[in-house]
Amino acid sequence: MFNVTKRSIQWGRETLTLETGKIARQADGSVVATLGETSVMANVTFAKEPKPGQDFFPLTVHYQEKFYAAGKVPGGFFKREGRPSEKEVLTSRLIDRPIRPLFVEGFKNEVLVICTVLSHDLVNDPDIVAMIAASAALTISGVPFRGPIGAARVGYANGEYILNPEVSDMANLRANPEQRLDLVVAGTKDAVMMVESEAYELSEAEMLGAVKFGHEKMQPVIDMIVDFAEECAKEPFDFTPPDYSALYEKVKAAGEAQMRAAFAIRDKQERQAAISAAREAIKAALTEEELADENLGSALKKLESSILRGDIINGGARIDGRDTRTVRPISAEVGILPRTHGSALFTRGETQALVVTTLGTGEDEQIIDALHGNFRENFMLHYNFPPYSVGEVGRFGPPGRREIGHGKLAWRALQAVLPAPTDFPYTIRIVSEITESNGSSSMATVCGSSLSMMDAGVPLKSPVAGVAMGLILEEDGRWAVLTDILGDEDHLGDMDFKVAGTQNGITSLQMDIKVAGITPEIMEQALAQAKDGRLHILGEMSKALSQGRSEFSAHAPRIETMQIPVDKIREVIGSGGKVIREIVETSGAKIDINDDGVIKIASSNAEAIKKAYDMIHSIVAEPEEGKIYTGKVVKLVDFGAFVNFFGKRDGLVHVSQITNRRLNHPSEVLKEGQEVKVKLLGFDDRGKVRLGMKMVDQETGEEIVPEKKEKEDASE
Repeated sequence: MFNVTKRSIQWGRETLTLETGKIARQADGSVVATLGETSVMANVTFAKEPKPGQDFFPLTVHYQEKFYAAGKVPGGFFKREGRPSEKEVLTSRLIDRPIRPLFVEGFKNEVLVICTVLSHDLVNDPDIVAMIAASAALTISGVPFRGPIGAARVGYANGEYILNPEVSDMANLRANPEQRLDLVVAGTKDAVMMVESEAYELSEAEMLGAVKFGHEKMQPVIDMIVDFAEECAKEPFDFTPPDYSALYEKVKAAGEAQMRAAFAIRDKQERQAAISAAREAIKAALTEEELADENLGSALKKLESSILRGDIINGGARIDGRDTRTVRPISAEVGILPRTHGSALFTRGETQALVVTTLGTGEDEQIIDALHGNFRENFMLHYNFPPYSVGEVGRFGPPGRREIGHGKLAWRALQAVLPAPTDFPYTIRIVSEITESNGSSSMATVCGSSLSMMDAGVPLKSPVAGVAMGLILEEDGRWAVLTDILGDEDHLGDMDFKVAGTQNGITSLQMDIKVAGITPEIMEQALAQAKDGRLHILGEMSKALSQGRSEFSAHAPRIETMQIPVDKIREVIGSGGKVIREIVETSGAKIDINDDGVIKIASSNAEAIKKAYDMIHSIVAEPEEGKIYTGKVVKLVDFGAFVNFFGKRDGLVHVSQITNRRLNHPSEVLKEGQEVKVKLLGFDDRGKVRLGMKMVDQETGEEIVPEKKEKEDASE
């Protein structure tokens, strides 16, 4: 019934298996990849005809996690998987980025890739398994795909690179100082296609070594997919790339001069208007048949690309007149918004980010329900890219995949410099509003976020800056690396290479390639130029603010932490939360208690914090023998007075310990509700507190020394 093909190899510490022929047999390509006990099913389908008038390649990639894969029931009211999580969106992009450039140029049929996590062993991250499964499914589907690709995760601890470290090792690098890198690399047999990473101030050589290590270790996977496909791949889809050379020559003859003049304009909006005018002039010179040619868009783009790329590769200036290494003019300002906790406006050329930092308490942490369990996140970075930032009218609504991806890149870049939660017990939320864009708004977000947090008083270990690099790679082997690319250079170039870091090293590296990969030599050159650019930007940022402010905004909460014994947590919370609610209502402060006995008290009012602190301290602290306390008489009895002296703790002052003269009844000198000073004399055999008053000066609260007591007795 089933015609199953299966291959397995030992890959690192686990067995990697590919299987097809049993599940989803109506898909063009279906593969279940398993690493350890983590399994991902990838299904590929593609349209056999392009849509009429289709002028782009419609590839869609979906990665989805099913909670049953980890033996869990989804949270929420509906108890089923809902909108994609951030992890699912980011992994979808992770799969899309290395495979998109490998489809044959001119192929415009719709392609759908769906990766579903079927089983998760909580050891091997499904994202790498999904990338491998998608590569194998595409390779056997018959679609014109110039793969396969391989993928690997690389860690770096104690000076050694680690292949596919466990999920627990990578869950929170900040809590694991030995582990300094989380890098995902994908590529073909000959070249690297994609890199995504979070690093802890690694050098350029260490990052390049990690990429090379990952590319080397994925080679057995690529070989296995090739061997796998040789047995089960479908016949290649009959597709011949369109030949529009004749149309291109007419387009070139009709408008090269006008298009070249348009690209010489340095202002972005004026240049775009001139390019649009040049396109219309070209179209006006074409016949109706040529205008109806579905390859007209490709011919126009090829003309634009040849002009921009040719000028650069032949040693000429870039669009805005810069050489290949110069960063555009930078302006950095902080504290520009009066009511926020921290704010910055970072402008680089025609790219601008308005970045705002908000400090919150423990109850503001994000609770994330993931396959490997629930966890809390105290650092959030949200990136918004409204249409007006590029002078357009367009979609405005919830963040899309691009916004989530760019925000996560900036988040990764800043992780390495955040203070430890024990040193800075705040929840940090950053929002980056991109107000102008012409090249790498994500790197502007990194720079603006660093300044915004310092303006808010966050004690960063070092400021962080980011820069985007580009590449022009010609068929004859000539190439040029560009520092701080413009939007047009990104659109018409061959690489988007983003590097963020501090003075001491790299904290994030992201690379996407539009050609069939790059060599280590090109990557080494890009890293070297990126370092120069990054250090220059850090110098410009320091003119606005070089380190975190020593004081918070008047509108930011203050947080004080205290540690209590774990066995006292129940007493502070009280039955049904009664005690903690009373403390919050009485003091006006916010209080957060974790399972380790760490209590965070937050308020913008210092008196509220002190009041809450004192109330909690009175519950958990133990009274000290020999110490003097201020208390209140709560009850009088024949043999003494009960005094509430320490939180809810009462003690007995025996009638003989009230004063130095004989009393028939405590009511002769005391009354209920009276405030008195008492000394803790000790505890009786049953643990009850014994207090004394006669040895304490009731006015000053000081203990009466024996000499003073003798003089007082003599005077009486």
